[in-house]
Amino acid sequence: MSSLALAVATVFLLLFAVGVRRDRRRFGNAVLLGLAVTFVGLGLLAGIEDAPPGVAETVMLGGLLVVGLGPIVLAGLLCANGVKMVRKEGRSPGNLLSLLAGLGMVVVMGLAVAAVLTRSPVLGTIVGTTLLVLGYVSFLFLCFVGYAFLYGRLRLRRDAAYVVVLGSGLIGGRRVSPLLASRLDRGREVYEKLAARKRRDGTAPLLITSGGQGPDETLPESHAMADYLVARGFPPDALVREDRSRTTEENLLFSKELMERDRPGSACVIVTNNFHAFRAAILARRAGVDGQVVGSPTAAYFWPSATMREFVAVFLQYKRVNLGICLTLVLLGVAAGAKL
Repeated sequence: MSSLALAVATVFLLLFAVGVRRDRRRFGNAVLLGLAVTFVGLGLLAGIEDAPPGVAETVMLGGLLVVGLGPIVLAGLLCANGVKMVRKEGRSPGNLLSLLAGLGMVVVMGLAVAAVLTRSPVLGTIVGTTLLVLGYVSFLFLCFVGYAFLYGRLRLRRDAAYVVVLGSGLIGGRRVSPLLASRLDRGREVYEKLAARKRRDGTAPLLITSGGQGPDETLPESHAMADYLVARGFPPDALVREDRSRTTEENLLFSKELMERDRPGSACVIVTNNFHAFRAAILARRAGVDGQVVGSPTAAYFWPSATMREFVAVFLQYKRVNLGICLTLVLLGVAAGAKL
């Protein structure tokens, strides 16, 4: 059993390597890596009976602690983070995600306890079906987080003619926010690294500030972004303003138009916050942009809700497959419950 699981893991690792070589920006790479790690874990567990005395017992005890206490600790941490997020960032739906996730875990654990105590087949079916769906979604989430971590540590490409900094909302409709300032500072750092290298055609890179004007803003985000950089000594003649976009997809598409107009076929480095980097890479691939995405630092408390928001967006990009699988799991759970 152990050798079979490890053989399956090897197959998934090979498929993962092929996928990364073809295009590092595919979500399928994350799933293949997750499957490989899962089967490695199963192989190690299957072979634990051959481990030295005491190892198996220690692993079993550790597993029981993780299964028993892990969800409780995680729910508490998510709720605490959610409260902090609301205090610092406001009560927008995106900022409530970690709090809602923590409360959702508490509800599911409460239903599980109630199902055991009451021995209710209906509650048992509801809990079992919910756990099936949560197991699938959690697996994809871990795949997303793990691969996003790896993607964010790729080497900076050398052939980029452009640096594209993606915009976000302005404070008071005209001032760059700390989140956006982090992107701009990182974009400048990337630009300076590229400018220090000699391109084959002898041209210097250009930096595109990308962002249109929202209904509550007094000027386009790209203009405020450019002003921020120029005020800090960035050369104005190295700046290009893309001021029509309203979404990340439009950031990429309209920036691509500017790049193709002035330097056809050029590659770029796209800069956003680190929690947003992998989804931006997926969107860049879909938009046909030849671009690597790098991330700028983000406050630790912002990570859980922001990462969940990014995952939900990616999950819904593949909604036919994902919702189809979730529906299948619900039907399987209901069918299994009906036989009990």
